[in-house]
Amino acid sequence: MESKAINNRYDFVFLFDVKDGNPNGDPDQANLPRVDAENQEGLVTDVCIKRKVRNYVQLKHELKSPYDIFIRQGNVLAKIIDEIKKDQNKNVDRAQKKLNELYFDIRTFGGVLSVGKEGGAGTVRGPVQFTFSRSADRVYQAEHSITRLCVTTEEEAKKQETREHASTFGRKSTVPYALFRMHGFISAVDAQKTGFSDCDLDLLWEALLNAFEHDRAAARGEMNPRRLIIFKHDNHLGSARSGELFEKVQITKNNNLPRSWDDYSVKIDDTNLPKGVNLMKLL
Repeated sequence: MESKAINNRYDFVFLFDVKDGNPNGDPDQANLPRVDAENQEGLVTDVCIKRKVRNYVQLKHELKSPYDIFIRQGNVLAKIIDEIKKDQNKNVDRAQKKLNELYFDIRTFGGVLSVGKEGGAGTVRGPVQFTFSRSADRVYQAEHSITRLCVTTEEEAKKQETREHASTFGRKSTVPYALFRMHGFISAVDAQKTGFSDCDLDLLWEALLNAFEHDRAAARGEMNPRRLIIFKHDNHLGSARSGELFEKVQITKNNNLPRSWDDYSVKIDDTNLPKGVNLMKLL
């Protein structure tokens, strides 16, 4: 896997939006859409987007090696690690190498593998890192009352026997509209350690662009990718600082109350790119 690992560093900007949906509920706030408590800008965690990437890879490759998914429902992580570590004569380095070979998400995002017997298999630092996604503007956390005609228990049924139209009530939380911006980093140095390859990289881009298509739910409304802007460096260490590159992508609001993608303009300054950096637009 090492010989096939990527040799270039990448930085990227991923823009996506949501309309009349909850892109990432906050369990500490009754599942309201996540927001920055100080300025009410919307947030989507890195874990949320990684989950969508994992789900897409799982759907496409059906958990077949080398594109199996380690962090997924039904897996008992300590058991998997112990079995692989046993097969590798309890050698941690060899166990990590095997896990990287088998699981796409480990060699992409890394993982804490220090569970199981005798400390497990340590920790793998993944070459791909996401930031939290943050909305371009403040968001409004809308709450809606919803009704259901049927009831869930016999006790509820008895209480509603006298009503002509029996129903139960619930709550649904949405964001009317929000445009989110996520930054990503791909380290060629860490890729050499996990074996993250050009094929893995192509699959990552594909997953980001298609993740929402296979994650539809009534609670999430309409979610769509809008831009994937990639800065490719011509070497493994990089030819410019990531912050300098991210500033090349500017979002301008065209409406005081944005309610669609058309209410924003995205400008990419590609006239003065640092030497050794190439710009790619996949969307």
